Amino acid sequence: MIPKILRLFAAFALCLSSSIAEEEKPLKVLIITGGCCHDYKFQSAAMVDGIGQLTKAEFTVVNEGGKRTMGKIALYDDPEWAKPYDCVIHNECFASTTDADYIRKITSAHKGGAPAVVVHCAMHTYRDAKIDDWREFLGVSSLRHDHQSNYPVKVEAADHAVMKDFPANWTTPKDELYIIEKIWPKTTVLATSKSEEDGKEYPVIWTNDYHGTRVAGTTYGHTNEAFEDPVFIKILANAVTWAAGK
Repeated sequence: MIPKILRLFAAFALCLSSSIAEEEKPLKVLIITGGCCHDYKFQSAAMVDGIGQLTKAEFTVVNEGGKRTMGKIALYDDPEWAKPYDCVIHNECFASTTDADYIRKITSAHKGGAPAVVVHCAMHTYRDAKIDDWREFLGVSSLRHDHQSNYPVKVEAADHAVMKDFPANWTTPKDELYIIEKIWPKTTVLATSKSEEDGKEYPVIWTNDYHGTRVAGTTYGHTNEAFEDPVFIKILANAVTWAAGK
């Protein structure tokens, strides 16, 4: 008979081994992209490389829907489309797509489900839709943006995990400032920038609780230069790990 102390030690070792294996397991990250106005092939490659250097992750990229403001992604026709992933990065731009049933195929997968990171033109995706489901999911509502410039970023919540290692003074590469018309009730603003046109401060990094699902977002990410900036990539990496609960 194995002494009790040895059995206890073996059980402890098994639990420790399982815990280490779980910690080392890479995050499964889905990048959804496509639509107008941006170099999505470059941006996706930059995220895979940059986030991958900072966070242990396996990436799947879905680039569909064409290069116009109206388009649809076939992946969403599967009700289980988000199930295999620990986090979904939305970096698409389909402002003119208004089909409510189609939009709800996306938001229903996130409602109490798949965590998400939303980037730049995701905030103007489904902008023309009459329903608010996508905007509630994002945590902010926006219909327009200021001109391209280099915008200083003011940190509002330095202790949040998404803002880890964020520099005290950072100015963006050339980018667009989105005008946020509404901040949804469960949104926490982490950083802001000032408009050069109206002088007001607008959220540029935030988190949202979408029916129990973690969502992190940034309105920056218009240019390829942004995705070459290590501070911006660090924000995205932090956002992915936070959203995935890691």
